Amino acid sequence: MKKIYSLVTTLLLLALLTACSNTETSKESSSKQPVDLTVSAAASLQDALVELQKTYEKEHTDVNVQFNFGGSGALKQQIAQGAPVDVFFSAASEPFDALVQSGDIEKSKQVNLLANELVLITPKDTNNNIQSFKDLTTAKKIALGTPESVPAGQYGRETLEALKLWTSVKDKIVYTKDVRQVLTYVESGNVDAGLVYETDARTSDKAQLVATAKSDTHQPIIYPVGIIKDSKHPKEAQAFYDFLQSDEAMKTFEKYEFKGAK
Repeated sequence: MKKIYSLVTTLLLLALLTACSNTETSKESSSKQPVDLTVSAAASLQDALVELQKTYEKEHTDVNVQFNFGGSGALKQQIAQGAPVDVFFSAASEPFDALVQSGDIEKSKQVNLLANELVLITPKDTNNNIQSFKDLTTAKKIALGTPESVPAGQYGRETLEALKLWTSVKDKIVYTKDVRQVLTYVESGNVDAGLVYETDARTSDKAQLVATAKSDTHQPIIYPVGIIKDSKHPKEAQAFYDFLQSDEAMKTFEKYEFKGAK
């Protein structure tokens, strides 16, 4: 009888311990929160990246991709000052290279991924007759990203200088915080023309592309992407960085008129 009682007691104890273990495991599972991965990216990448975010999060339910869009120069400053960022996707080599040189991005964890074109746009319904860069001398207001912090603005100024137009149009410039604000100003008719990337122009049904800058009038428009060295989520950052280089991601970038960097 004592043996039977002892056996029953042992079995009940084992059952209790198993139940407690399962409860603890369940608590640990339920308490595990998805990782918030912060990606600082050029404003011109917004449409493509938002689409890729949906695709990625469906396949990686343990990760929430959060974007900080803006001018690449401003984003670079934020990272240099210690902003908690995991991945940086720039619209120009200069601000990106500065972070590589400072050690904020490791050389082995960065790649030149995309390329773009600089174009001139005007409001779709307009009678201003601007059909080329030279016609900008007749404009009253021209939108351009601030060259010091917006790569598209830097490329735009280089182009206008190469075409010997800068001196005659510089007083007509309305500076913006990023390239998307240029597009907004043109779409609203607040300016006569603006300089944006081809990818931005293709997304709008309120602005029209009237001219493309020749490649020899500005620096190559390259989009490098890399992992921030001090990322709090290096594993997840590496996985997203690899995803951006995948065939699936590149097809999405091409859908938005981006080209692969050569």
